[in-house]
Amino acid sequence: MTTLSKDLLPHRAPARETAAPVLSLRDVRITDRAGGREIVHGVGFELTPGRTVGIVGESGSGKTLTCRAALGILPAHFEVSGGTVEIEGTDIATLTPARWTQLRGATVSAVFQDPASYLNPSVKVGAQIAEVVRVKLGLKRREARRRAVELLHAVRLRDPELVSGQYPFELSGGMLQRVLIAAAIAAGPRVLIADEATTALDVTVQAEILDLLADLRETTGTALVVVSHDLAVVAQLCDEVLVMRRGEVVEQGPTRSVLDDPRHEYTRLLVAEHEQYGLEKFLNPTEETA
Repeated sequence: MTTLSKDLLPHRAPARETAAPVLSLRDVRITDRAGGREIVHGVGFELTPGRTVGIVGESGSGKTLTCRAALGILPAHFEVSGGTVEIEGTDIATLTPARWTQLRGATVSAVFQDPASYLNPSVKVGAQIAEVVRVKLGLKRREARRRAVELLHAVRLRDPELVSGQYPFELSGGMLQRVLIAAAIAAGPRVLIADEATTALDVTVQAEILDLLADLRETTGTALVVVSHDLAVVAQLCDEVLVMRRGEVVEQGPTRSVLDDPRHEYTRLLVAEHEQYGLEKFLNPTEETA
């Protein structure tokens, strides 16, 4: 198994017990100005280096809007109407567009569900990653190209030199998702938001991507926000989970506690729906090897 290089991704986390939050949401409320109604009702969590927070819930529950609020990329007509979002202790409401440009990719980055939508179909994938490296790290063209290949190797793509010279349409969905992760981690962000990043992938590839994210967290101390409708994904990867329904957090706490002993009716329903897909093997891993 290829592990992520410390030299390639130089950020190292302080001890989890003493680290300050790198991302903090407090009572965040999001309003649709066009419709005049609040969509997200008071979401809050703190994320320290090397930790993973999962957000689960049905479509339209506010998961993606919450993540977009943290990235400062809410759709038109939507706004944070209450609460605060802080990145490394700075309220994002005070950030200028120029400062946001500096932070995105370098401090907080994201991987979304459909990688093809975020890659230029007419530009080779290596060149697209190299451009991120040049802009964010200030490397020269040749060094940026070399770093792009190293990043493709780090995300476990076979023959990264070959992949670097290919166009997005020549790659499979799993390969594209790895390319997007390579671009997202190119500047060593402290926070990576994975919004349904494994949803469209088959089970085997999904497991490989989750393993890659876990390796990223352990090797570099990157904090993760994992948005998923799949409780097995959350059980496998997350320290804390928020269960959202209709814009509200109905249950929140340590992942094992919430999934082992769900208190809210909706959480119990989600757990019951997922038990038939083998959720118990993630909740009780020792039983699998006994």
